[in-house]
Amino acid sequence: MMAARVCKNGVVVASWTRQFSSKRTNDLRSVVAPRRTRTVVNVQTQALSVGDKLPSDVTLNYFDGEGNMQEITVGDLTKGKKVVMFAVPGAFTPTCSLKHLPGFIERADELKGKGVDTIACISVNDAFVMDAWGKSVGADGKVLMLADGSAVFAKAIGAELDLNDKGLGMRSRRYAMLVDDSVVKVLNMEEGGAFTVSSADDILNAL
Repeated sequence: MMAARVCKNGVVVASWTRQFSSKRTNDLRSVVAPRRTRTVVNVQTQALSVGDKLPSDVTLNYFDGEGNMQEITVGDLTKGKKVVMFAVPGAFTPTCSLKHLPGFIERADELKGKGVDTIACISVNDAFVMDAWGKSVGADGKVLMLADGSAVFAKAIGAELDLNDKGLGMRSRRYAMLVDDSVVKVLNMEEGGAFTVSSADDILNAL
């Protein structure tokens, strides 16, 4: 409730009272009341280690021999098989195109001769880029070019690489691993985009 009086020369010439409704009072309180802050919890994904089982439900994309886009889960790719999986920070980038991927193409027959069923290259690029890149270096029939377009797999295994400062967004660290029936047996994880322990020769030496 609010009261007011108007005086002239000490004489009251008008007065009134005004009743505020409880609804309006509550509305006013809501305007000036401090906002509650929401606590955001950042969950860190634990980095992959030897002996870990790969996340089976993550989906990757690729183009088959007939030019049709396909998708495959990591579980279907690795269950009951011996698979070499290696990742690069980006398709068509110098080290990836001149050394890393070509090395696995050149050593594909030797790797398969030692019991490897599938050799897969993974990058945070779309399937169209991965297909074009594979064709440009002769990967057809030797290395399966898999697209992790939204970095879901990279994040799931703790291998994401933030290259926003270079205008490349979120990518994957470079690595090579040997997986047997979905379980990691050998894991050579590079620091960032370095290329020191993840070559085809490194995997051959571990077999």
